[in-house]
Amino acid sequence: MASNAIVTQKNGKLPWNERLSYGISDFACSFSFNLVGTYLMYFYTDVFGITASAVGTLMLVARVIDAIDGPIWGILIDHTHTKWGKSRPFFLWFNAPFTFFSILCFTTPDLPMTWKIVWAYVTYIGVDVLYSAINIPLTSILPSMTTDPDERVLLSTIRSLFSNFGGTLISVIALPLVALIGGKDESKGFFWVAVLGASVFFVLYLIAFFNLREHVQTRSSQKPLPVKQSIKALKNNWPWLIVVMEIFIYWIGMSAKGQVTMYFFKYNLDAPGLIPLALFFNAAGIVSVFLTPLVVGKLGKKKTMLAGLMIGIVGQAILGLGAHMLNIPIVIIGIIVGNFGNGFVGALPAVLLSDAVDYGEWKNGVRAEGIVTSASSFTAKFGMGLGGAITGWLLALGNYVPNKTQKASSLLSIEFNYVWIPLIALFIGFVLVLFYNLTTDKEKIMNHDLAIKHHREEQEDLALARELEN
Repeated sequence: MASNAIVTQKNGKLPWNERLSYGISDFACSFSFNLVGTYLMYFYTDVFGITASAVGTLMLVARVIDAIDGPIWGILIDHTHTKWGKSRPFFLWFNAPFTFFSILCFTTPDLPMTWKIVWAYVTYIGVDVLYSAINIPLTSILPSMTTDPDERVLLSTIRSLFSNFGGTLISVIALPLVALIGGKDESKGFFWVAVLGASVFFVLYLIAFFNLREHVQTRSSQKPLPVKQSIKALKNNWPWLIVVMEIFIYWIGMSAKGQVTMYFFKYNLDAPGLIPLALFFNAAGIVSVFLTPLVVGKLGKKKTMLAGLMIGIVGQAILGLGAHMLNIPIVIIGIIVGNFGNGFVGALPAVLLSDAVDYGEWKNGVRAEGIVTSASSFTAKFGMGLGGAITGWLLALGNYVPNKTQKASSLLSIEFNYVWIPLIALFIGFVLVLFYNLTTDKEKIMNHDLAIKHHREEQEDLALARELEN
């Protein structure tokens, strides 16, 4: 029988072991990589001793490289054809390399300043590129797990719940563990916390690899796609373009905010002891993620995304008021409100990109899970890098000096990163999503047409298989 003769699809609900395995995979990513996103700038400037301007440039350079490697990983996925599928093998192949580099990022070899910067470039760019290798397949596998729209929303919700929990958990426990393990030696503490995060990632990603399956097999997904053919899936794919632009802008703001959380509480509010508590309130996003399927059922995906962005804007405005008044209770309220909105925003991109995969097949006849969904990783990481670069440059412009009483210009640069850059990013994201054109009614028509197409292909391949057997 020809190897591509039978087309199978999983149109119904997935078993809970697959749902939970999909969730723990992003718990693993967030538990490990959020340590980098939240604490690495502080680690570089205040522990490793690199200047803020050098760190800012490093983060931008790394993201420029990401703009190149992201699509490459997507193309590699589209060219992969193994007994495990197209996306799933990457869970296994790049697990150990990412684990290794995520530990190297928090090591502090005794080197001259120039070689410290070189070390930071090699390890940070390494962990960044390898993160794409393990995180892009996590998004590209979703449209291959099921074609059911409600099941996709549920899977993305479970993924976001676990992701929020993993990110919040490591953010809250990291500094207490650094102090407990390292005492006054923060370099020792950060190293062993990185080992903890990497070990958790390694084990959980192996579990995800063994439990997940790619149930949706179409004629095109059973063979490698040429690059030119893959790119055709993006032609006039406006839902894809809007989503990736929103992801890029959103993560500029969230990266700028995340990178200076420690600085804001340590220097602006003079309350470093509140850092774990402030990061704990990221859990407000878990509540909204949990509510996402219900809200999507009532409002649809577009209006749910818009609601999340608007709530985030309100939260940042409240945060700005608290920062101006140096009022900690108002700051905390702003954090809670903002994170509640961000939960909706974070839960939906994977679903919307899965819809964009279907849209590309519907409009252009090409189903390219890798190239379409890889945009979520490289635009998010490029946005994170640009946000981190802006943070570093603004700190340098404000004459930031580590572990000293800060000048008014330095405090202003910290506040601008923590409050106003995220607010501007959320507003731009809101405007972008207003132009998202894959409505609920259009999606129903698209899914109906694709179901007919896939059924016809399946019947043709079955007929071919019987003819070959005879």
